[in-house]
Amino acid sequence: MRIVGESEIRAAVAALRRDEPRVVVGGNTATPWQLLRAVDQALPRYRVFVLNPQDPWPQRDGLITESPFIGPGVRGRDDVDFLPMRLSLVPRLFATSRRPDVVLVQTSAPHRGRVSLGIEVNILPAAIQAVRREGGLVIAQVNPQMPYTFGDAELDEDLVDFALEVDTPLPTLEPRLIDDAARGIGERIASRIGDGATLQMGIGQLPDAALQFLGDRRHLGIWTEMISDGVVALDRAGSLDIDRVISTTFMFGSEDLYRWAHRNPRVVLRRTEVANNPARIADQPSMISINTAVEVDLYAQANASYVRGRVFSGFGGQPDFVSGALHSRDGQAILALRSWHEKSGASTIVPLLSAPVCSFQHSAVVTEHGVAALWGFSQSEQAAALISQAADPRARDDLRRAAARLGLL
Repeated sequence: MRIVGESEIRAAVAALRRDEPRVVVGGNTATPWQLLRAVDQALPRYRVFVLNPQDPWPQRDGLITESPFIGPGVRGRDDVDFLPMRLSLVPRLFATSRRPDVVLVQTSAPHRGRVSLGIEVNILPAAIQAVRREGGLVIAQVNPQMPYTFGDAELDEDLVDFALEVDTPLPTLEPRLIDDAARGIGERIASRIGDGATLQMGIGQLPDAALQFLGDRRHLGIWTEMISDGVVALDRAGSLDIDRVISTTFMFGSEDLYRWAHRNPRVVLRRTEVANNPARIADQPSMISINTAVEVDLYAQANASYVRGRVFSGFGGQPDFVSGALHSRDGQAILALRSWHEKSGASTIVPLLSAPVCSFQHSAVVTEHGVAALWGFSQSEQAAALISQAADPRARDDLRRAAARLGLL
């Protein structure tokens, strides 16, 4: 790893013998923004591959963003090449149809010949391995404010070609206050979780809300794609099994979360193809998958990706964890959502999805009105439970009429 300035990085990238090189960049809250700007200045045309790109994402002629998970930085834009696929399979792209020429990462300061990817591992180890095989470049933005985490986050310095030193605070997301509806959903989810369970929480307020009501549980495990401040609270409450490592692929939260994770031997960052492998998920005892969706239909199919006909996010890890949890001994795949969308004045439980399905066959759907138990029930019983137990009362009569037309009731 050689410490250089921005001009040397621009020169190295500009020397690539590709008409339209592919640049893989760390996403979520770990994007190396200064490196990305340098590359953008050096390349007239390129493709950038990223998960959940944030604001302010670059936009100009000659730049195409590729992503299996759309973030706020590119949402609603026409210069995005969306890849609809399970997150567990994304790393395979780097060895096949989407070979990288450059990988940009943000790391911790070096320690004993290694740096750490800190709060964002995800697909980056696979991208680094692929670009090394192809003779491309690995460039790091070395930030002493990045926590040093273990597992697949650790990289030998020799794997990094160039490094730019940038001392800057990491973006944070402070925990949100939960309202009455979220509190009711969280309590209902928590009532289904016993001691010794293993937890996965998707992105969003409702999965986080469930954690607030698990402080009296004991010997809980964490095998998830993402952790936030709710996991820290469980750890401090003594709810987590100290003999089981906390397994995740990235973090999204406050400065307190990052301080807690720094050099914490119980926190292990895993690459996506391990953490999201349904077989590995199924091996976890009493695996509880807690995810959310935009809408659910009477066939118990969930859309978590599309809003008003346009992609809003992506499949992410939801289908991986739903499948894995259902195959775990005593596992459950729980889908949490508010029953009514206030801005549009519409029910989130609909007769039939008009958008692509992200996941289905959950154990239960939980709203502020109740729990619709689904697993093991007939199609008609599932539809009846969704209407009477989970749907907003304002929507129930219309849903019953629609169910009759569909032959479900």
